[in-house]
Amino acid sequence: MPINYEKSDGIATITIDNPPVNVFTPELHKELYDVLRDFNADADVRCGILTGAGDRAFSAGDDIKSPRPERTRLETVERHLSPRVDGDCLEYPGWEQEIMTLPRHKPIIGAVNGVCVGQGFMFMMLLTDIRYSVPDARFGLPEIAYGMGGAGGALGLGKMIPQTAAMELLLLGDKVSAEKAERMFLINGIVDSGNLMSTARAAAERIASHPALGVRVEMEAYQRAQDMSRSDAMALAGHMYRMIRSVQDKEPPLARKGAAE
Repeated sequence: MPINYEKSDGIATITIDNPPVNVFTPELHKELYDVLRDFNADADVRCGILTGAGDRAFSAGDDIKSPRPERTRLETVERHLSPRVDGDCLEYPGWEQEIMTLPRHKPIIGAVNGVCVGQGFMFMMLLTDIRYSVPDARFGLPEIAYGMGGAGGALGLGKMIPQTAAMELLLLGDKVSAEKAERMFLINGIVDSGNLMSTARAAAERIASHPALGVRVEMEAYQRAQDMSRSDAMALAGHMYRMIRSVQDKEPPLARKGAAE
């Protein structure tokens, strides 16, 4: 199957496996959507890792060779506006929007092992929270060269990285190196290929070691606050903090030891 999904010790590893460069097809979109739903629902899974198979690519984006069915303009609009349902025909436009809007309150570590462009770049940005890459990774959104705009709005890229970095990616359409991606705040660090998965695993294990409810609340508070005023964000964070403190069985370490220490 093009999506490999493994779980061990509270960590799920999701691997895009469609050689040679892990492109996405409508079928693969649906598989990823189903995997993410299971990831969200499995209470035994605390954190995830998203990567690509092999050493050439995390994902080179959508497969431009995938056939697009002929439709009238009305049929195209109707399909675009209609929600996908299980059993829906697997063709473009497919399950991309459902993947990118699926609620997610568990962290995922990105392990970028090569080229990461187009739809692969969009999934990396929207589905992962901490990201590591190998030195020869390349990142980009080449769609603008083909007249396909809109990635910046779909990603909310200007909320993730500085505007100048976002517009460079969106309007030039060039691929950037791992070093530049780190300066743009696209990734957290660069590690040798032999240590990529162990680095991602160590971060996932660290997160999985924290109280699950604390991580859940932190994720939701952070995500929801992005679209709130400062006062509303403070209110939400305060309510969620008090809620989770009310159900904790133990006092935090600082309270046990004494604030003066």
